[in-house]
Amino acid sequence: MTKKYDAIVIGTGQAGPSLAGSLAGAGKNVAIIERKRFGGTCVNNGCIPTKALVASARAAHVARTAEDFGVLLDGDVRVDMKKVKARKDAIVRNSTTGVEKWLKGMDRCTVYEGHGKFVGPRTVQVGDDVLEAEQIFINVGGRATRPSIPGLDSVDYLTNAEMMEVDEVPQHLIVLGGSYIGLEFAQMFRRFGSKVTVIQRGDRVLSREDEDVSNAVQQILEGEGIEVLTSTSDYVVEKRDDQIAFKMTCAGASREILGSHLFIGVGRTPNTSDLGLSAAGIEIDAKGFVKVDDQLRTSVEGVWALGDCNGQGAFTHTSYNDYEIVAANLLHNDPRRVSDRITTYGVFIDPPLGRAGMTEREVRKSGRPALMATRPMKRVGRAVEKGETQGFMKILVDAESKKILGASLLGIEGDEAIHSILDVMYAKAPYTVIQRAMHIHPTVSELIPTLLGDLKPLK
Repeated sequence: MTKKYDAIVIGTGQAGPSLAGSLAGAGKNVAIIERKRFGGTCVNNGCIPTKALVASARAAHVARTAEDFGVLLDGDVRVDMKKVKARKDAIVRNSTTGVEKWLKGMDRCTVYEGHGKFVGPRTVQVGDDVLEAEQIFINVGGRATRPSIPGLDSVDYLTNAEMMEVDEVPQHLIVLGGSYIGLEFAQMFRRFGSKVTVIQRGDRVLSREDEDVSNAVQQILEGEGIEVLTSTSDYVVEKRDDQIAFKMTCAGASREILGSHLFIGVGRTPNTSDLGLSAAGIEIDAKGFVKVDDQLRTSVEGVWALGDCNGQGAFTHTSYNDYEIVAANLLHNDPRRVSDRITTYGVFIDPPLGRAGMTEREVRKSGRPALMATRPMKRVGRAVEKGETQGFMKILVDAESKKILGASLLGIEGDEAIHSILDVMYAKAPYTVIQRAMHIHPTVSELIPTLLGDLKPLK
């Protein structure tokens, strides 16, 4: 027997539960489906647990460098990974159970636990249950990409999901992938006490960033004793006794790294291959992402795709913004669009990188007249006081409209300070608004007006 609802939400990641709540609050009868763990990637093996681990790693780092601040500790600083993991697990457990209890206690919302798949454009099957609705929302997220490397299946390698179960300090962690996920784990485990080698296929880490940002990040990591290998190719992996041998070509020469653990962080794959999308006529692209328009509608009327599975962003904040866009359009007669939002994200190494808008490379490619200013963090009072002067701030402005085009803040509290710039960008106000603002001293944000006072033509 088919069970009919007003709406079906597939997946309980960042967008799904909030959307279910809004739809139910508007009087709709909603079914929400979760096949594994409530909360999605962010809650279970993404943002929340990794940042909990980052916090433990920073505590170890601060303890080791305490003498620089005149604080003397007796004995060596040791890391108990079982306690680190237990702390992380407790934080995750509170989040996942919170989402589950919220959904199961929600009026007009029925929770189905199992794998949901389309059996028609308006019909989804979960186990023996067949659900039907005029509106269906796909929020199935993504998973770590598992690359095709000779010998990889012969070793026990780790992705961000398996990394959550590690309760020992690896002797030597090999990290394949020099993007934000790989670098966060690399620094984290180096601070826990592991020897760490990062292997990057391209000629620099964080390849989407400007070269000066990439170079500064690499210097920060190398300054903590992390080996970074770039321009690598021809990978082969093999098990050698109790170790993992990673063979490659590096800068044109053969190279082999022996490690105790191997972490794979080379991208994300959408969880769409087993959704039965073809049965519904829902189109996907060559990488498996669900094709959507500017308001997140799929190729089938009455079906939307939100979050990591739609290829419109790979972050928790973009997923939640997807929910806001869909809810605004459907429930509030507020025509919001994906193209309204400004690209922004953080890379949570220490110190972090806060990014908004265009890079310098993108501005140069656009050919528009622009202004740019940079300031090293060693000239920021807050950074000097805290003894954390690595990195720099950079901002770009349209020379004609005076609007801010983009910014990169690599340094202490850069992931927070970036929002003062981002808000002005959303307001479409000239940079002089923030340049003339009075900020609190001593903070990182107070130097943004000073930074804007140093704008010079981009040559």
